[in-house]
Amino acid sequence: MSGSPLTQPTPTRRTRVRRAATVAAATLAALTLWTLTVPVAGLDPSAETGARPQPIGAAAVAAAPLTAGLAAWALLALLERTTARPRRTWTIIALTVLALSLTGPLSSATDTGSLLILTALHLVVAAVLIPGLTSSPRHP
Repeated sequence: MSGSPLTQPTPTRRTRVRRAATVAAATLAALTLWTLTVPVAGLDPSAETGARPQPIGAAAVAAAPLTAGLAAWALLALLERTTARPRRTWTIIALTVLALSLTGPLSSATDTGSLLILTALHLVVAAVLIPGLTSSPRHP
């Protein structure tokens, strides 16, 4: 039954799979960077989140890109249904959000090492999500 509509993924399904893989890749990239800098290199990033510094653990490193990626995907899907140039609009919004997100490490990192690690995490996630979510699906 090769080639039947039931076995061939639709462009919509392909797009969903590609975007889900992009969100997963961003999460994996952040966890990989965190693993290389924290458990392997022995650095201990932390941020001021209240009265005292809080260590940045694997759960937070996984949750942040997953949450941001799913929100970015939802926004892109909404823009695709409501605007004439959804990818351009989304990319401008994504770059603006990235710039704003970098104020977090700049204002809350407890030391230079934490600042570098947290900034790198933001940039790695953006480097995966922005091109990954906006790329056009490839059709066979």
